[in-house]
Amino acid sequence: MGLSYSYSSYSRNLLGATIASLAVWAGLYLLLTGRGERFNVGGYLLRISPYMWALYGISFCIGLSVVGAAWGIFIAGTSILGGAVRTPRIATKNLISIIFCEVVAIYGVIMAIVFSAKIQAVNSSAGFSRSDYYTGFSLFWGGLAVGLSNLICGLAVGITGSNAAVADAHDQQLFVKVLIIEIFGSVIGLFGLIVGLLVTGKAEDFAGVI
Repeated sequence: MGLSYSYSSYSRNLLGATIASLAVWAGLYLLLTGRGERFNVGGYLLRISPYMWALYGISFCIGLSVVGAAWGIFIAGTSILGGAVRTPRIATKNLISIIFCEVVAIYGVIMAIVFSAKIQAVNSSAGFSRSDYYTGFSLFWGGLAVGLSNLICGLAVGITGSNAAVADAHDQQLFVKVLIIEIFGSVIGLFGLIVGLLVTGKAEDFAGVI
């Protein structure tokens, strides 16, 4: 087993070194042949439609939130069902953990609806304005912040809910104490929602006028 681990670690290091070497050689080639301006990150970002950034942000917002909720429900639900086999009284009371996990997905859906309200058709022949790019970037990073926060929140609530079910099956007095920890974990998703609103608060609707 140790030999297999060493071989896989060596393979990853070799692959990483190969990719880094190729990137360095490609950069030096473009730089020495007078084509170093191709490393124009700003130009690359401006060539991408702000609609794509906005839609990616909305997709991350709702997608990661649903994944976090499903993952948390899976973790907590299996412990609740397993513990209910020996102690049936914990099944109904511990459903609150499933509700907390489901709220995480609702956060993502709500924010996705709020973000999608800023997307409108651009009819101007002049193309996209600076405000449109700002809106696209802000929706992307706002959606990513909401999605990642809800993903971590779902995992935190699921793991804590799982432990709450096991603790409740052992001692009823432990349920409330673990539930308080679970409530604090569920607030992480609310923090992500607030951050998403702050990031996109000044973003205007797509106008397409320069």
